[in-house]
Amino acid sequence: MKGIILAGGTGSRLNPLTKVTNKHLLPVYNKPMIYYPLYTLKEAGITSVMIVSGKGHAGSFLELLGSGAEIGMKISYEVQEEAGGIAQALGLTQNFANNEKVVVVLGDNIIEDNISAAISEFRMQPRGARIFLKKVDNPQAYGVAELENDRITSIVEKPESPRSDLAVIGCYMYDPQVYEVITGLSPSNRNELEITDVNNYYLQQGTLKYDIIDGFWGDGGESFDSLMEASSLVQKSELAKVDHRLTLLDRKHKNLTPNEENTGNRVYSI
Repeated sequence: MKGIILAGGTGSRLNPLTKVTNKHLLPVYNKPMIYYPLYTLKEAGITSVMIVSGKGHAGSFLELLGSGAEIGMKISYEVQEEAGGIAQALGLTQNFANNEKVVVVLGDNIIEDNISAAISEFRMQPRGARIFLKKVDNPQAYGVAELENDRITSIVEKPESPRSDLAVIGCYMYDPQVYEVITGLSPSNRNELEITDVNNYYLQQGTLKYDIIDGFWGDGGESFDSLMEASSLVQKSELAKVDHRLTLLDRKHKNLTPNEENTGNRVYSI
């Protein structure tokens, strides 16, 4: 299974910090923001990863991460020439995916939970997709999932009157048909290909599953406040102990494997 980190966009909400660098390279407590989605994937056993960035700062990712050898991963790169939405950026990775299932993480999302259990479930899932949900205080700012009898009945992007407090966070798992789905999408009123439309396709197909994460979820690119909050959350968590090689410092002494530290998220399906 391949990993994909989407790290494009203009970072306009964090201007002027992003005038000189990509927002995913900004510090979140003691590490560049991009290290957190990389660690999420590495903890789950996904070490072949493609990073999709926008023009202008692609070289900065290469300078920081190189081939990925130092962090125990193999990293490839792709450039999104213009802002076309999350789904459009994902569509650029089809050759890299090579007809395998993919785990997609937005480069500004910081997830405390170990998602290994969910990925193991998805490996055994014959087809379809899997998403992660998190209870939030401001669901109107996100894609919101409505549940009925532990089943998703709808996903609405940034609803004015949310029907639940469960946000769809920026971590998704898809089977190879996702690239056909993206090809068939129409641009939204923002003139972008929306990832919510992709998720709704799988919902209507009846092949979408979900997990509710228990630990914190930080969106480091939403605003200055969210960037500061993400740093504070990391500072108080085990993620603060992850070093520049994406190794948890405590694990060096305990000799534990990621599987031995699995968190065991709740799993549901539709």
